[in-house]
Formats: sequence, C-alpha cells, structure tokens
Amino acid sequence: MTAPSIVLVEDDPALRTLTARALQENGYIVRIASTAPEMWIAFEGGPVDLVLLDIMLPGISGIELCRQIRKNSEVPIIFISAKGSESDRVIGLEIGADDYLAKPFSTRELIARVRAVLRRGGAEARQMGPRDSEAHFYGCVLNFPRRELRSPSGAVIDLTGAEFDLLATFIGQAQRVISRERLIELSRTRLADSSDRSIDVLVSRLRRKLTIEGKPAPITTIRGVGYMFNAEVVRA
Repeated sequence: MTAPSIVLVEDDPALRTLTARALQENGYIVRIASTAPEMWIAFEGGPVDLVLLDIMLPGISGIELCRQIRKNSEVPIIFISAKGSESDRVIGLEIGADDYLAKPFSTRELIARVRAVLRRGGAEARQMGPRDSEAHFYGCVLNFPRRELRSPSGAVIDLTGAEFDLLATFIGQAQRVISRERLIELSRTRLADSSDRSIDVLVSRLRRKLTIEGKPAPITTIRGVGYMFNAEVVRA
C-alpha cells in the first residue's frame, strides 16, 4: 500500500520546510518546488495524488499554474495563500481548485484538509476498496468504483474529486430538496463555512459539466433553501 504523494509548491523556504515536515510526519510522500519550472519537474517525477499550490509565486502565479494543470489533469489541488477573502476563494474554486487554505494555518487544519480532499479525490478510497455500484440518469452513467462519469455517447466527463462527491450526494438524494448546509455536510465539501459561496461555485461547475447536447443540467435552485436534483436515478 503506497502512501499518497503530494507536490508542495511554496516559495517561502521556512514555510515550505515546515509544511513538508508536517506532511511527512503524517505519512505522506512529499516532493517540493518553489517555482513553476520546479513544480513541473516534481509533477513529472512520479504519481501525484494532490498538489498544495501557493498563489503568490515568482514568475508564473499559482492561479495560472492551476489553469495549466487543469488542461490535462484532474489531480486534487489545494490553494494556499495569504489572500483569504471570499472573492479569492471563489476565484480559486472557479478555475478548478478543490479547496483553499488561508495563511497562517495550523498543522492540524492543514492535515485535516489534505485528508478530506484526498478522500474526495479517491486516493484514500482506493486503499479502502471500491463500492460495486453505478447510477444511471439523464442518459449518463456514474460508476462509483472508478469514480467516473460517462455521457450518453459514452465519453468520459472529467470531474474533480469535489465535483464527483457532490454529484454522488445529489444522486443519493434525488428529487429531494437539500439545503446548502446539508449539502456541504453530506458531500464532505469542507471548503468553508456554510455561509460561503463555495458550494454555489461547485454546483455551478457541476451544472456546466452536466449540460449535455443542449439539455440543461438536472439541478434546480430552490430559492432561499438549497438545491434539488430533479432527474430520475436508476441504481445498478
């Protein structure tokens, strides 16, 4: 059983050392980088289960690196940054990050968020064994063991770990109204507190990916309450 591998991209030497040490002490394999070129070397140096990515980097920013990573990979990404406003978190989530950790952060919070994102991304789930189940809706097939969604034509629809868990939660509560707070709790989307726009951003991202062949995504906003997945779901 291989420990999850993390690429840590942080230009502050002291914080990079402390963060890498905390991750290693909790059983993770860590490859470190301080710039974009170093990140790509680390990224190509072996399997990557998660990227911890600072936003304020010399040269190419973490925001641009995230965009580049997302062109070819759905590896979970956690932004770490001194910028901790809601707008900064929303921008990070909109371009494909799975979580956002504001500096300064404690070792306890770092490890908790890493574990949560890895759990959503499947690195820990693969070690625990898959569930033998899939769900059919809207002509699509969601395969739980492979954490894979296929369109009616059979094409794979790329989902981040957070998007997959959100969709799985909707499917488990199909045609029921779910409050934003309950949706965060059920999907383990610990991106921020329930008053944050994080869950709305994730729902928006998922809607875009479920808009297939001109058909609107089967996610309805219930104003003042939450959301409802209004497609018929058949479990197999």
